[in-house]
Amino acid sequence: MLLTIDVGNTNTVLGVFDGTELVRSWRVKTDPRSTADELWLQYRSLVDGYKITGLSVCSTVPATLRELRSMIDDYFSDIRVTIVEPGIKTGVPLLVDNPKEIGADRIVNTLAAHTLFGGPAIVVDFGTSTNLDVVSPKGEFLGGALAPGIEISVDALAARAAQLRKVELVRPKNVIGKNTVEALQSGTIYGFAGQVDGLVDRITAELGQSYEKAPTVIATGGLAPLIIGVSETIDHHEPDLTLIGLRLIHERNA
Repeated sequence: MLLTIDVGNTNTVLGVFDGTELVRSWRVKTDPRSTADELWLQYRSLVDGYKITGLSVCSTVPATLRELRSMIDDYFSDIRVTIVEPGIKTGVPLLVDNPKEIGADRIVNTLAAHTLFGGPAIVVDFGTSTNLDVVSPKGEFLGGALAPGIEISVDALAARAAQLRKVELVRPKNVIGKNTVEALQSGTIYGFAGQVDGLVDRITAELGQSYEKAPTVIATGGLAPLIIGVSETIDHHEPDLTLIGLRLIHERNA
């Protein structure tokens, strides 16, 4: 079985694949202070009972990636390990000014989106930041847009506005909020949906200059369920997109 680990700035997502089937996944908090031994104890408690024969990892947190390498050396030295980094075969050409700037998760998502849905495509990843990644019909990474994420925006507003506070992020009954809580929920949910729809429309218009087919829009990330029912441009929701991409890259590097 293959263990896939996607380390994000806020959460780490783990998944176990039996062949091409994702049999179990978990979402845990990312703590950059965790040591290799602490990571091992946490991960082992989750995957206990599964016979892990391979490991595929991507990370956007350098401190955690460093400790992951130590954990792998100590506890996974007898299995094949793939870490998404320079030198790994991904099959994703990076058509950007500086390929070294592109996060590993964006490359992984590009491969998974093109494999599952073809291209052109737009991946909207709702995480610590909201990433819109653009994929060509050939599976090339064309670039994209980055915006502040939903939760950090709400946190910043609550921290800077004396009479506002954090609220439960759910879709309110009406766009016109009748109280402060509903107004904050409306501005957050419908506001971010409008942001995504606006960016998707502009990206689609630019892609229309090169490709006849309109892009498929795929939502992923832990906060995607907040927006997919409100957005007018999202076509598909694939919560396990990054884990699927990690499996595909592991297979390419067999």
